[in-house]
Amino acid sequence: MSKPKFKAPDTYVIIFFVVILASIMTFLVPVGSFETDEVTVEELDDTRTVIDPDSFSYVTDNEGEVVREGISLFEPFGGVGFLNYVFEGTVAGDKWGAAVGVIAFILVIGGSFGIILKTGAVDAGILTMIEKTRGREVLLIPVLFFLFSLGGAIFGMSEEAMAFAMIVIPIVIAMGYDSIVGICITYVATQIGFATSWMNPFGVAIAQGVAEIPVYSGAMFRMGLWVIFTAIGIGYTYSYAKKIKEDPTKSIAFESDKINHKDSADKAKDTKGNQKFTLGHGLVLLTIASGIVWVIWGVVNHAYYIPEIATQFFTMGLVSGIIGVIFKLNNMTVNDIAKAFKGGAQDLVGAALVVGMAQGIILVLGGTDPESATVLNTVLNWVGGVIGSLPSAISAWFMYLFQSVFNFFVVSGSGQAALVMPLMAPLADLVGVTRQVAVLAYQLGDGLSNMIVPTSASLMGVLGVAKLDWSQWLKFIIKLQVILFIVASIVIMVSALIGFN
Repeated sequence: MSKPKFKAPDTYVIIFFVVILASIMTFLVPVGSFETDEVTVEELDDTRTVIDPDSFSYVTDNEGEVVREGISLFEPFGGVGFLNYVFEGTVAGDKWGAAVGVIAFILVIGGSFGIILKTGAVDAGILTMIEKTRGREVLLIPVLFFLFSLGGAIFGMSEEAMAFAMIVIPIVIAMGYDSIVGICITYVATQIGFATSWMNPFGVAIAQGVAEIPVYSGAMFRMGLWVIFTAIGIGYTYSYAKKIKEDPTKSIAFESDKINHKDSADKAKDTKGNQKFTLGHGLVLLTIASGIVWVIWGVVNHAYYIPEIATQFFTMGLVSGIIGVIFKLNNMTVNDIAKAFKGGAQDLVGAALVVGMAQGIILVLGGTDPESATVLNTVLNWVGGVIGSLPSAISAWFMYLFQSVFNFFVVSGSGQAALVMPLMAPLADLVGVTRQVAVLAYQLGDGLSNMIVPTSASLMGVLGVAKLDWSQWLKFIIKLQVILFIVASIVIMVSALIGFN
């Protein structure tokens, strides 16, 4: 009798057990808080609220004992208890981020691309591309990976990867690869670019401003890192894709893709294409291309974020639907636009809920407000104390390690910079590490760990598009994660030893 095959736990189960662990921490770890200051980054004309690293204090009771609050099982009237984590996490924040804004973004993106895919323009375009690139389709991998990595480096592309994954994943599956290759080309590439950026306004610029060093300084060093890390990403993805092309059954996503992306897989067997590429299809694809240019223009020139980008993609979907009705693509009617939107949004509901559940972990630990008495603030202060007592190169490495772990709790790049850099910058002075190295540790820790942490809304959104469970993704990404971690560790220690400034 064969042993039952181990089945990895669902993402929801993993998060539930993390919530249990966070709840236990509230009984063991005393709560504390910081005072804050306002810091203005003149080059960005942006003001951020940051912590005063010397102001930490524990909350004490009447007898002077530190307080360990402990979380209740259930909390009424909008409070946070153990059983409240799903709802409270889902409604946390506002339209500019946290949970509720990102959830709305995911659903709008899903609905919009539901309309676009209903027109059949993407399918027709895929068939045409396969025919045009036959024998050269492998070049698609390094070219697209390079472009998405560049997008992450220049303007911090991250959430946008969800939308692009809806186009790229069907293309690569139709070419004989799998959904994991599509995720690497889109999401992984953007995070490598984000981690090694020399000009990302949402990451490196804010971190440098908070650390009080010239914004966008050290650009040449970071450009070199971007080339190295992007080359590693391309090489790893290319090698994996080649293996899957030769034997699709070696794919971790083989069964999942066979069920969820059957239409795309069938295109690889029917490249003659029964569907002709028409003027209507061309207009839909032109709408998508124009919309992408509009998104990039808005982000780069006007710092568009979640609300604006969601509306831009909704506009793409709406215009595509109207074109579909006018040109009778797939015999579309006005009602089909509505049905397609609902269907597309429905496909990403699971990913959207993960965002809320992950935010619930943060709420259980007290939230990310530095002025509130929370477990997270205490942990932040403890880590600062440990790092400050180590030799310079080791301290720099521990900064990188801490940033990687802390990103599980605060995934927002700019939010993490505002919370952590005011503590790490003076610590860098104390242990003899330049503040530029402290910023680099933040960058690499934040960006590279975004590829694996289940609390990342962008990652879970892309996995939702691919219809992959996080545990499946973990089996693939862990090897690349280890490689990038080792290279980043070497980079951090070398940069500390040479006094990178």
